[in-house]
Amino acid sequence: MTAHGERDLVRQVEGHLMLAAAREAGRTAAARLSSRLGWLTETQRRDLERHFEAEYLALARLSWCRTAERARELGQTYESRYRALRRRLLAWCVLGCALLTAVVLVASAAAPGA
Repeated sequence: MTAHGERDLVRQVEGHLMLAAAREAGRTAAARLSSRLGWLTETQRRDLERHFEAEYLALARLSWCRTAERARELGQTYESRYRALRRRLLAWCVLGCALLTAVVLVASAAAPGA
């Protein structure tokens, strides 16, 4: 298996684990809500829990999508800043080398016996 394939597999497993955890959290929250409504029939309670869990998962997915989009935006922003800083650092290094070379040439030309 290639490194790319391994990363894809890890992402898939993480996705399944996140979905399972969100489902369980939704079920738990739905059960908590329905237990407070003692007047519901068993059918109504199951229906409420099913709808609540589906809504919970939809909200979790929306949150994950927004988080992923924001991460992409931040990644692009930081990448462009990194490139700009790298260019500036390179320019300063080139300037420093040029100045050092000039100082060495001037010093060797001004040295006695040169």
